[in-house]
Amino acid sequence: MELLISLIAGAVGGNVAGGVMKNASLGTLGNSLAGILGGGLGGQILSMLGAGSMAGMAGSAGGLDIGAIIGQLASGGVGGGVVMVVIGLLKKALAK
Repeated sequence: MELLISLIAGAVGGNVAGGVMKNASLGTLGNSLAGILGGGLGGQILSMLGAGSMAGMAGSAGGLDIGAIIGQLASGGVGGGVVMVVIGLLKKALAK
């Protein structure tokens, strides 16, 4: 569930970053794909840092932890935006 949230947030983050930084934009599909990649990486990094185990403990307590969901949304969105910008700038630099 956490990975899916990160991937969706990454796609949104990639498109938002593409809208803000038009010179690095890869188009809607490219922004989404780069964002999904970044969102997945961001979610995995967050879980490696221990946030995944905290979400698991909260889930075993019987409820849906809103803090873990917000953390996944934030890490996925930021990761998606960062990866989209990096790929966009690399593409622009290689095109010269």
